[in-house]
Formats: sequence, structure tokens, C-alpha cells
Amino acid sequence: MFMEERLEKILEIIQDKKKVLVKDLSEKFNVSESMIRKDLQRLEKEGKIKRTYGGAILERGRAYNENTTSRVFVNIEGKEHIAKVVCDILEEEDVIFLDISSTNLTIASMIRNTTKNITVITNMNRILMEFDYSPNIEVISVGGTFNKRLGGTVGAYTVEQIKHFNIDKAFVGAGGVNIEENFLSNFNFDESIVKKEILKNSKKNYIVMDDEKFYKDGAHKFGTLEDVDYIITDKAPDDTVKVELEKYDVKVIY
Repeated sequence: MFMEERLEKILEIIQDKKKVLVKDLSEKFNVSESMIRKDLQRLEKEGKIKRTYGGAILERGRAYNENTTSRVFVNIEGKEHIAKVVCDILEEEDVIFLDISSTNLTIASMIRNTTKNITVITNMNRILMEFDYSPNIEVISVGGTFNKRLGGTVGAYTVEQIKHFNIDKAFVGAGGVNIEENFLSNFNFDESIVKKEILKNSKKNYIVMDDEKFYKDGAHKFGTLEDVDYIITDKAPDDTVKVELEKYDVKVIY
């Protein structure tokens, strides 16, 4: 096998498994471990992977500030799966917070048909509209500066209002969850401040996100894994991710 072909195969394996060991790659391709280390060094220089002790991981991606509404149509099946999980979690008389998130919009469209009496607090205008015909669901709108790109309210006034709520369960979207460096991140500064305040004022915190967010980072941090009780995702994460989350007592639901 030519070197370029081996490099391509190694990258495919890392993209699939997210993490590899030099020893395993050496056995798979029947070449020396020193040769594999050189391969990994080259892939790292190209910005495709990040070398670790004894192996390599996929280079983390960057979460970008896309229009929230447009993201609703990305991974629809995954978002619907997450929404079904949330429906099962809700209890009678729950007070929940759904923040600005394309996943939360999908959640809102599904829980609007629940027969449970719940209160929904949100700072996303599209979520408010989902409950027009849900008599058993009380809806509270959080004011503030309306950000058209995000489709919701953010800023100091929004943060101040959230301080006065007693939230049972908060469902918060994230641009990325970094288990190696222990931080939650997003792509908008004002929105990140709001997310941080939501986590502070909720009894149970759920991060709702696609599995790919375990491998991306946003520009702005809004919390750590110590702030989170559960992560609800669209599929079973990699075993390495599960092991790391257990260290922080964060349970994964999928």
C-alpha cells in the first residue's frame, strides 16, 4: 500500500472512530509504529488530526454562527429523536426553559401536543408560536434585545429576568461540548451569557445537541461539565466520550 493511500485510510478510521492508537494502526497496516507516528505527524501538520499520547484524535471543528431557523432543517431525524426523549422526561407541573436552539424548536413542536400541565419559559420567538393552541401549557416570554439572526432575545435585560425564575428542567443548546478541556461553548457572546444564567437557575440541566457537537467548539464559553446533569443526543456517543463524561457524573441519554 502506498503512503498516500495509507494516510487516506488512517484519516477515514479517525473520522469514524474519533480516536486511534498507534499500536492498533501498526497492526492493521502491517508497518512499524515509527512509520505510523510519521503518518500521524503529517496529518497533524495538515490540520486534519491532533496527536495524543500513544495515538491521535480528530481535529476539533469550529461551531459557526449560522441562522438559527435554517439549522432546523439540518439532521431533522436526529432532532426529532431528541425531542421524543424530552417528551418522556417531562413531568406534570414541570417548569422548563427552552432557550434559543434549532433543536429546542423541534422539541417545542413535539411537546405542544402533550397532555401534561407544564410551564414553558423561552427567549426564542418561534418557540412561543408553537404553543398557540396548547391550553394546558403556560408560556412565559423572556424579554430583552431581539437578535434577528438568532431569532430570540439576549443581553443584560434578558439575563436579569432569568434570575427571577425557579426552573425545574432547562434544555439548553450548545455549539460544542469539549470533554478534554471541560467547557461548553457557543458562537454568540450575548447568547452565551444567557445560557450561563439559565444553567445557574435550574434544578436539572440538560444539554440538547447532535452527537457531532462533542467534536466542535464555539468561540465563547458558557459553562463546564460540572454545570450539566444530562446530555441528550441523537445517537450513542463514542465510548471515549462516555468514559470522560462519567468522571463529571454527566449522564448521556440517546
